[in-house]
Amino acid sequence: MISGLRALTARGRSFLASGVAALLCALLLGEYDLFRVAVLIVSLPLLAAMVVSRTRYRLSCARRLDPPRVQLGGEATVTLRLENVTRLPTGLLMIEDTVPPALGARPRFVLDRVEAQGIREIDYRVRSDLRGRFGIGPLTVRISDPFGLVELTRSFSISDTLVVTPRVVALPHVRLSGEWTGGGDSHTRSVAAAGDDDVAPREYRQGDDLRRVHWRSTARYGELMVRREEQQWQSRGALLLDTRRIAHRGEGPRSSFETAVSAAASIGVHLAREGLGLRLVTDQGSERLTDTGLSLALLDTLAVVRNSPARSLEHGIAALRQGGGDGLIVAVLGAVDPEQAQALARTRHGNMTGVAVMLDLTTWDRPEPGRDGEHRAAEAMLSGAGWRVVRLPADASIAGVWPQAARRERFALNRGGS
Repeated sequence: MISGLRALTARGRSFLASGVAALLCALLLGEYDLFRVAVLIVSLPLLAAMVVSRTRYRLSCARRLDPPRVQLGGEATVTLRLENVTRLPTGLLMIEDTVPPALGARPRFVLDRVEAQGIREIDYRVRSDLRGRFGIGPLTVRISDPFGLVELTRSFSISDTLVVTPRVVALPHVRLSGEWTGGGDSHTRSVAAAGDDDVAPREYRQGDDLRRVHWRSTARYGELMVRREEQQWQSRGALLLDTRRIAHRGEGPRSSFETAVSAAASIGVHLAREGLGLRLVTDQGSERLTDTGLSLALLDTLAVVRNSPARSLEHGIAALRQGGGDGLIVAVLGAVDPEQAQALARTRHGNMTGVAVMLDLTTWDRPEPGRDGEHRAAEAMLSGAGWRVVRLPADASIAGVWPQAARRERFALNRGGS
């Protein structure tokens, strides 16, 4: 009751003050009719405060996100479920959910009445043009009486998190011969010698040789199956993302940094679906992925990655060297000088495949004197060391340039012998 009196609106306080004044006048003047009117005026806000205060603690709330993880620019539906657990109907309910500015304006709704034991569900949509983890909640419910005399506010402690991941595009299948450690043609021959019963087949993909169709598995699963060529249970790789602030150009969603994050996400998801065990490395070192599926863990990590103040790739290169069992390294790079390119080139050894996705920063910003020459020298350094260089300009999609990863450019080595 006391809390209800504290929640009187301006109208409710006016009613109460007017009723008290009329009551004093009735007592002083001996006007019994005025006394009855005064009692009625005073009783209205008091009764409203009593009813609203009883309703205050009898509401339950739940929230559901569908889906809880969306790509950049995608929409999620937030469903609020309110239940009146009392035997009395509520008054006017004004509902406001708390969302960060990146997801838009705060949603507000008005419910005229929720009957006893009644349930109401309210939907609204949120979207974001920024990556990140965004907390939604707590929910605030303002309970008012039909006359607008009392308004109580209740905040529910429950909150949920919406994860906005980088934009992922589907990449064409490109054969990276060194991506499977312990694999190769010799393993294929050993499988053939062992017989069909020991073959681990997979589903048919467009472009697969029909001579690899495994008919016994096809009959068993009811769909076209082919023999695997690689020893996929031993596959390991590393994905290096250059997050240095000085290595990127532009601001906002169209910056080279956001393009690099999206490219890394697309490549990582593509390789994970191909069966590659992947670890994420940045210029700060190895990133710890969660225990969820590889693709989801990678996207969750990339959702919150930010520019770093580092000026070199030394920590990332050191982390790559620690993964001696990697059969594939994919590096998504910003501005790299020849010295750093040489250090990165040395991380590739033996039959390991190295792919460098190099952002063409001249398409994001006017090139600085000498920077274009450094970029070409770094590219030549990696190519000469056996890396496959993929050039990614601002107006291109990673899906369009990814087939360059199948090429082996060794012009730098040949130039040395001419």
